[in-house]
Amino acid sequence: MVSYAVQKGGSVYVYNEKNEMIFCKIGELCGYTSSSVSIKKASCVYVYSDKGVLKSTHITR
Repeated sequence: MVSYAVQKGGSVYVYNEKNEMIFCKIGELCGYTSSSVSIKKASCVYVYSDKGVLKSTHITR
């Protein structure tokens, strides 16, 4: 479960309810819920599960 996600430089760090880092990805944080994190890289938004597994990709314009 995602407790919070923060942008640090060019990376997004995702933490659980115990304040343990779950995963880190390069990109710009778009938003998060308890079950997913959206990260923008170039012209795409990548949606990751709370385990850091890629769920979907969306092209932005």
